[in-house]
Amino acid sequence: MLDLHRLRLLREVHGRGTVHGAARALGYTPSAISQQLSVLEREAGTPLLERIGRNVRLTPAGQVLVRHAAVLLEGVEAAEAELASVAAGRAAGVVRVAAFQSAFLRIVAPAVRALAASHADIRIEAAEIEVEQAAPALRLQQLDVVVGDEYDGQPRAVHVDLHRERLLRERIQVALPADHPAAGADRVQLGRLADVPWAACHPGTGQHEMQVRVCRELGGFEPDVRYHSDDFLILLELVRTTGAAALLPDLVLGYGAPGVALCLPAEGVVGREVFLLTRRSRTPVVDAVAAALQEAAAGH
Repeated sequence: MLDLHRLRLLREVHGRGTVHGAARALGYTPSAISQQLSVLEREAGTPLLERIGRNVRLTPAGQVLVRHAAVLLEGVEAAEAELASVAAGRAAGVVRVAAFQSAFLRIVAPAVRALAASHADIRIEAAEIEVEQAAPALRLQQLDVVVGDEYDGQPRAVHVDLHRERLLRERIQVALPADHPAAGADRVQLGRLADVPWAACHPGTGQHEMQVRVCRELGGFEPDVRYHSDDFLILLELVRTTGAAALLPDLVLGYGAPGVALCLPAEGVVGREVFLLTRRSRTPVVDAVAAALQEAAAGH
């Protein structure tokens, strides 16, 4: 008999590419993972992994086993969800959600509150994780729902094995200090902001890439990015207190921003899509959470 726990470890090693990566993700030591996989190879009667430098890859037999493991583990997940629902008399179980900051605040948190009233037997566990870090965990059943974002002109990786649906589309607005000469206008020429300092997320993030690209392509200048934070609320405070400008999405600005003026770029429309990722095989509890997230997003 093949052990499901060991099958899960094999799939994790395949997904992470290294035994050490799987150990970090699962909270085990690398030696414990290796020992369990050695037992699995004895159970299977054939080698399942081969070492390539510092990484490992599946043998043909390992690929066969991981393919079947995915089906078996999805079946176990569905069975556990159905049993929990039968025991509770309604949809029940644990759903693990990941989202980026502004969606966490404006969509996930309201959805959790609504579900507490409508589906009291669904336990939501939520964490702030960016979509590209969360997608592998979604495949490995460490997460069940991921809320991600995609800026115009910056497509995310296409995950053909996952289900994607739109939650909302939001505008990107120019945030300026309230005493800036352009404050009060509905639209501002980005070229007029070539000499002001800018606040942005750290290099390598989608927001930073978007802001630099928009300033170059629409404004015709290289922004002087002096302040960095991946916390959008800090970026708003930097705009208010330092005189910096920033390009920020509607979800961030929905809280209101005293001391900050908001306007749209005059040169063109800039936006982003907020979307939902789930595995294609969804349990009723995941469907209930997805519906609650859609309803929360509709409010924006």
